[in-house]
Amino acid sequence: MGRFKSVSTAPVPERALVIGVETRTASWPLERSLDELERLAATAGAEVVARLTQRLDHPVPRSYIGSGKVEEVRGMVFRLDIDVVIFDDDLSPSQQSYLEKALGEPVKVIDRTALILDIFGLHARTREGRLQVQLAQLQYLLPRLRGMWSHLAKEQTRGGIGSRFGQGESQLEVDRRLIRDRIAALRRQLREIERRRGVQAKERLTSSAYRVALAGYTNAGKSTLLNRLTGSDVLSEDKLFATLDPTTRSHALPGGRQITVTDTVGFIQKLPHSLVEAFKSTLAEVRSADLILKVVDASGGDWRRHLEAVERVLDEIGAGDCVSLTVFNKIDLIDEDERRYLGASNPAAVLFSAERGWGAGELEERIAREASLSERLMSVLIPYRESATLALAHEQCRILEESYREEGTHVVLKASPRMAARLERFSRD
Repeated sequence: MGRFKSVSTAPVPERALVIGVETRTASWPLERSLDELERLAATAGAEVVARLTQRLDHPVPRSYIGSGKVEEVRGMVFRLDIDVVIFDDDLSPSQQSYLEKALGEPVKVIDRTALILDIFGLHARTREGRLQVQLAQLQYLLPRLRGMWSHLAKEQTRGGIGSRFGQGESQLEVDRRLIRDRIAALRRQLREIERRRGVQAKERLTSSAYRVALAGYTNAGKSTLLNRLTGSDVLSEDKLFATLDPTTRSHALPGGRQITVTDTVGFIQKLPHSLVEAFKSTLAEVRSADLILKVVDASGGDWRRHLEAVERVLDEIGAGDCVSLTVFNKIDLIDEDERRYLGASNPAAVLFSAERGWGAGELEERIAREASLSERLMSVLIPYRESATLALAHEQCRILEESYREEGTHVVLKASPRMAARLERFSRD
């Protein structure tokens, strides 16, 4: 056996060069943004071996970076054996085409949007998630067809970042007409799923459970929070976009109030608009919630920017005015002084550790308090034949008084807006 040499069959990570341009109007420090880009590249399976930056008043229309930098990139590609060059901002189709020609095959040139779409393609599990990602990918690909992606046929065989576009369709099928037809078909399928989701949402409305949705920057610990709060075992990993598909779990707060908690896709700075559009039916779970928990990673130095990015996406999906509560997660990873500062500077927020359970009682208390603030005081007379409604009132409302009359049960209670709507026909107010 000694004469046989073992050979690893593990895939070799692609070697990546990340590039960022610093402009006066940039909202994030370039180094921080590139740190995040490197994490995205690692999530997609690449090994970042170098980074390159340039300071410009504005990107160069033809090549995004200056001509001298293009030559520098060409040299780095040769010396470092680079497989893929990843830009931190969106490239126009013409810029991408110019750079690919300048660097030569087989080097790929992609931007942050393509990288995020690729990661979503890797992590989508449900049929709806896969359809949403395909739609966003094809919308991104459509304007880039002319002279672009000639490497796709080879790359779909070889694999790697940027090769999962079109979900395995051959290059011969990728033309404008077929892509437009495919986009139209995907939209029809997603509309049908959205219609079914609407029916399911109406069914959930009849439960009258107080609905809580988790929104946060990717990897803020939303899935771990869901598990801690509800005792479930939803997948939670220390990686970007580990969870794409919405997950809802029921939970009883102390005192018996029933709530549902929904986790969905995480947000990120420069989240591609096509993804927001494609995932709108999924993100509707957030928009229709009674309370949004904005989950923030307290251990990261960029929590303010992360929170701003989350609030921008919430505004974009029409959830900016929903009732919300900020939850600083991962406080077990910061010291006592930092905790005191967070608490003092954000007195309305909850400090929480999903990993250790710190602050769980306070979080449940705050959710219960927010639920109570929306309650309506009602006096209702429920006929005896409506025993199921009376049982639901006991389960979902706070009963203050109850007496029995000839026509039915008279109850004075505090009800959530949805439960109040259900009980309105029995109201004696």
